[in-house]
Amino acid sequence: MYAIIRTGGKQYKVAVGDEVLVEKLDAEVGAQVAFEVLMLSGDEVIIGKPVVEGVSAKGQVVEQGKGAKVVVFHYKPKKNIRKKQGHRQPYTKVRIESIG
Repeated sequence: MYAIIRTGGKQYKVAVGDEVLVEKLDAEVGAQVAFEVLMLSGDEVIIGKPVVEGVSAKGQVVEQGKGAKVVVFHYKPKKNIRKKQGHRQPYTKVRIESIG
């Protein structure tokens, strides 16, 4: 059994026991979070319009962290223009505990 959930403007395919990295959520480590379910697949497939009514995916926050560094380098030849900038995207690691 798996579900398609929506959070942070993105969609994720999850099953019970999965650990997923989602856009940063405003929740402490160990807190319970609930997600909207767009599609539920088990014995039969249920597709929401846009969400499946009465169904949610519940998970527990495992970790708050930052992703790998991405280096952005702007360069213009013959103009002595160079700009180096780094970015680390924050994320939340969530363990899915139940769907239903």
